Amino acid sequence: MDCKKLKILLRQFSNDRKWNKFHTLKNLACSISIESSELLEIFQWEDLSSLDNRQKKLKEKVSDEVADIMLYLLRFSDLAEIDIEKACFKKIEKNEKKYPVNLSKGNSKKYTDL
Repeated sequence: MDCKKLKILLRQFSNDRKWNKFHTLKNLACSISIESSELLEIFQWEDLSSLDNRQKKLKEKVSDEVADIMLYLLRFSDLAEIDIEKACFKKIEKNEKKYPVNLSKGNSKKYTDL
């Protein structure tokens, strides 16, 4: 994934529509939460453990919501001047320390309860 290219496309998309005044960190954080809720809504009353090819429409809906979340997250990180790739690698390193394999393997407890 080319985050820089996507950020440039999103900047242009926003500029073309004069939406920058709406793209505050607060508004974008709200939008990330709202889109995440829309993803969750798809699963609310369904017993879905996976999406297979027989559920094409459902998979498309899920894909659209995942894309919405990611696009808002990229726009947020652009405005907040966060290198999302570096932030992800750094967080994975932190999680490796918080959840050592010998304590967390096969265990869903929070790191404070290990």
